[in-house]
Amino acid sequence: MPLYTKESLDLLRQRIDLSEVISAHIDLKKAGSAYKALCPFHEEKSPSFIVNRGDNHYHCFGCGAHGDAIAFLMNHLKMGFTEAVESLAEKFGVVLERDDKVENTGPSKTLLKEAMQLACRFYHFMLLHTEEGVQALQYLYKRGIDLDFIQRFEVGFAPRQRNALYKILKSKELSDPVLQAAGLLSISEDGTKRDFFSDRIMFPIRDGMGNVIGFSGRKFKEETFGGKYINTSETPLFKKSHVLFGLSYCRKTITKEKKALVVEGQIDCLRLIQEGFDYTVAGQGTAFGEGHVRELLNLGVQTVYLALDGDTAGEEAAVKIGDLFQKKGVEVWVVPLPPKQDPDTLLRERGAAWFADHLQKPIDYLTFLVGKLAKIHSLDSPSGKNALTQTVVERVRAWEHPVMVHESLRKLALLVQVPEELIGVGAVQTTVVRKEGKLQGQEGIDADKILETDLLRILFLAGEKMQKLFAIAKANLLPSHLRVPVCQRLYAIFMESYEKGNSTDLLSCAAGLEGEDEGEVVLDIMGRKIQLEKAEESLLTTIKRILQRNWMEERETIKQKIHSGKLEEEEALELAKQFDALKRQVPEVVIPA
Repeated sequence: MPLYTKESLDLLRQRIDLSEVISAHIDLKKAGSAYKALCPFHEEKSPSFIVNRGDNHYHCFGCGAHGDAIAFLMNHLKMGFTEAVESLAEKFGVVLERDDKVENTGPSKTLLKEAMQLACRFYHFMLLHTEEGVQALQYLYKRGIDLDFIQRFEVGFAPRQRNALYKILKSKELSDPVLQAAGLLSISEDGTKRDFFSDRIMFPIRDGMGNVIGFSGRKFKEETFGGKYINTSETPLFKKSHVLFGLSYCRKTITKEKKALVVEGQIDCLRLIQEGFDYTVAGQGTAFGEGHVRELLNLGVQTVYLALDGDTAGEEAAVKIGDLFQKKGVEVWVVPLPPKQDPDTLLRERGAAWFADHLQKPIDYLTFLVGKLAKIHSLDSPSGKNALTQTVVERVRAWEHPVMVHESLRKLALLVQVPEELIGVGAVQTTVVRKEGKLQGQEGIDADKILETDLLRILFLAGEKMQKLFAIAKANLLPSHLRVPVCQRLYAIFMESYEKGNSTDLLSCAAGLEGEDEGEVVLDIMGRKIQLEKAEESLLTTIKRILQRNWMEERETIKQKIHSGKLEEEEALELAKQFDALKRQVPEVVIPA
């Protein structure tokens, strides 16, 4: 995560109106000096979700959800911490200034986004209001793309004139480095400048919050130079291996329903969204990969439907994409399409009702995979059945979740009609070992991180009990008591900020952290609820566990040194005394008066 100056973060904190942020996503109603709503984090019939006027925290008296604007965006929309901060800054008109200590890596994202939004408006205008755009418009109409579709998704047209967009953006005082970094300007070795896109229909590519971060230009005339599609090159805004096309229109539904429909093409994706299938996404400019899977996992997706083109390439893509999701424990259903058909064509020719009905008849991934491989390895011959079975077993055993592996192997035995023991159904193992201070197994469990994020969650969400909980924490724990580096840093920042009377909200304490792992820890801290009435009890229990963990590890370290056989007799005797003394010093939590 980037480092921002304290001044700009303080300004953002002052500008944030929590009720305005939340009311954009749920129905807040005035109730005296507060606002009430049905809680978005659990099912309820009468409102228990409260935002007091002028307060910077919400609280649900039903499920215990509690947090600030950042916590709301992280929990409700599944944003990352940095994304939430930058989204709030954009909403409330605050320029987040980088700390001087951070190396300047180019134009700010704010300027890049401004350039992209202006380009989007320019292309859209050129399509709808110029003679040159008429041919592109007629092409779209012939494809069944109407004006409502064009206006909703801001489809545009890049003219043939070499630097038409460049002139417009320069008039808005945007510099060449900004335009080049945004992927809108090409500069040749001889210094010639030209627009990156020309003579193409333009589809904006947006991030999860709806900001334009790139374009996909489709040619509609054979004589246009280049491939069928040309996409924005990778930029600070646009990382094609992580961008899910269509997500901004579907994020809310995907997060709520925990399901997604994955298609191949951009027009397929937008057409489905337009027809009401508002949980549809597509990869962008590259094969659907692990980065795309991770984005959907971060949104809590548990079920994925694959509606890929009805051809060999579509089937092969379904095999690969389905495997990526199944590996992570996500249930995959393949929606087979008629030969040489895609979702866009089917929606135009057969309608949304037919497609909705077809979605109710998917094939589970394992059945689809066996059927696909059966075209290569005949199940009617012993060698073919053996080859197919071994291929599927090898793939399934690479999945990360033991239950998924076990149940899939059982199903495979039924599909290929062989006894379960022949494919090793009972041989699925789950090992949990202690390594480098972490409990690691098939799920990658990190007991230290779980324990220490529990501690931080209680402190960050303590509310009116903050003073007492701070005193307890200070009396028992130093930052050095924590094992996970990011938790150790957050704890140190929190304690120092509180002691100095500075703000201890997550915006203040976490804004200086860097790295993907640290962002995940912040998300985990805010991603679970606490019961405020039991906060003190929970804190005491958590501190005791940390102290006992460290006590036991210290004893174990001494014991290993004694038994190493590398010590002189006097050294071993001294350590034995230390061990006995330590054994009697069972840690207890100190409760300050």
